[in-house]
Amino acid sequence: MSSAKGSSLRHVLNGPRCCPRLPQRRWAQVHDVRFVATHQPVSEKIFEKYKDKLDRKAKAVGVKDANELKKVFLEKSQGQTTSSPPSSQTAPDAVSTMAPSALSRISPSLSVPKIPKPNAGLKSLSSFLDLPKTLELPAKEIETIWRLRHASSPRSLCAAIPHPFYKKLEATARRHPQFILPLAREGQGAEIHFLQWTFPTPESSTVLFTHLAEYKLRGEYAQPHTSVTHHLELAKDKEVVLLQGQVQDGRGVSVDEARWLLMSLQKFYAGDGARAELLERFSRGDQAFKVEDVVEEAEKIM
Repeated sequence: MSSAKGSSLRHVLNGPRCCPRLPQRRWAQVHDVRFVATHQPVSEKIFEKYKDKLDRKAKAVGVKDANELKKVFLEKSQGQTTSSPPSSQTAPDAVSTMAPSALSRISPSLSVPKIPKPNAGLKSLSSFLDLPKTLELPAKEIETIWRLRHASSPRSLCAAIPHPFYKKLEATARRHPQFILPLAREGQGAEIHFLQWTFPTPESSTVLFTHLAEYKLRGEYAQPHTSVTHHLELAKDKEVVLLQGQVQDGRGVSVDEARWLLMSLQKFYAGDGARAELLERFSRGDQAFKVEDVVEEAEKIM
C-alpha cells in the first residue's frame, strides 16, 4: 500500500518540487479561534465612526448602505439560530452547503463560502484537449502533453493522477467534503486554510481553498485563492485523471504554497490512522477535534 501511494504521489504536482515544508513545532503555534464570536454588540458611537467603511462594504455586497447591511447581518444571525436542522435525507452525491459543527466552532456565526453553481465557468477536458485524438495515445504521452499544455501559465497547477488513487480521494471527499489545512508562515505560526470539495458534473470534481481568516471576515462572500478541477473523461479508458488548477494572483498564496496545500490534501484524504480520524472528527463536529492535531500531522508530511 505504501509503495502504491508513493508511486501515485509522484504524479501529483508539476513544476519544481520545492514545496514549502512545515518547520518544527517550536514556532508552529495556533491561536485558539474555535470559540471566536463575530456578532458582538456594536454601540452607535462605534457604528457612526465606521459608517463610511460600512457603506463601502454594503455596496460591495449589494445592499444600499450601512444601516441596511446591519439589518441583513442581524436577520441572518437570527435566522441561523432559529432555523431547524437540515434533513439527513441527502442524495449520496450531493455536497452539503452547511458548515460542519467543527467549522462552526472555529467561526460560530458564519456559513460556508458560496459554492459556484454547477458548470459556472467550469471548463471540460475537451476545452483543453482533442479527446478523440488523445484517446489514441498512451497514458505517459497524455501526461506529457498535459504538462506542456500548462507550462506557459506561471500560476497554474496540473497533474496526471492514477485513477485508483483518485477514486480513494473521491470516496473520502464525498464523506468529508470540508476540512482545514495549515500552511507554515515563518515567525507567525501556522496559517489555516479552509477547503471544500464539490462535484459539479459526473466527470469532474473541484476543490476550493480559502483563507480561514477571510472566511471568518466575509462568510459566504469569501473568495477562494486556489481552485482545482479533476477531469475524469479519460479515467475509464486510460486509467488517468487529469488535474488542472489556478492560483489567484495577489491573494497571499504562492504557487508553491498552493502545491503544498494540494499535497497535504492528498496526504489526508488518501491517508489512514490519525489523519483519517481527524477528518471524521471534523465532519461530525467532535469536541475532541483540535486544530493543533492537524498541524502536528501536517508537520509529518515530507
